[in-house]
Amino acid sequence: MKCPYCGYSESKVVDSRPTDEETAIRRRRECEKCAKRFTTYEKIEEVPLVIIKKDGSREVYQRGKLINGFLKACEKRPVSLKQIEEVVDEIEKELYNSMDKEIDSKKIGEMVMKRLKQLDDVAYVRFASVYRQFKDLNTFMEELNKLINER
Repeated sequence: MKCPYCGYSESKVVDSRPTDEETAIRRRRECEKCAKRFTTYEKIEEVPLVIIKKDGSREVYQRGKLINGFLKACEKRPVSLKQIEEVVDEIEKELYNSMDKEIDSKKIGEMVMKRLKQLDDVAYVRFASVYRQFKDLNTFMEELNKLINER
């Protein structure tokens, strides 16, 4: 780490503590040449997830899109925002732990379906009707019957 005052490359850490949000480490350093102090922040480098869409195009993962999908499915249902955020956290954890940098949108869709099924039946059916693009009433009824038989 170069000193911002004299450019010397050796410094010692005087104090280390997490930031208020606990997303980085704040370090107070002292230059070993000029003895001036300065602050550095150490943060985890996050590798962006890339989502491969149905049409083959790619876009960077956006947490907001996932939350909005849950909010639409759970609209007017007894599902709190906290529950939605916890489920999204679980999905994100699973995605980042998979170590894949590119993820098929189908995989995320299936993860959402699995968790919605556990969270709320109506929200699950709402999401499934859009995600699976039910062509007619019979396809919709088949999905409902599967859900009823599982219960």
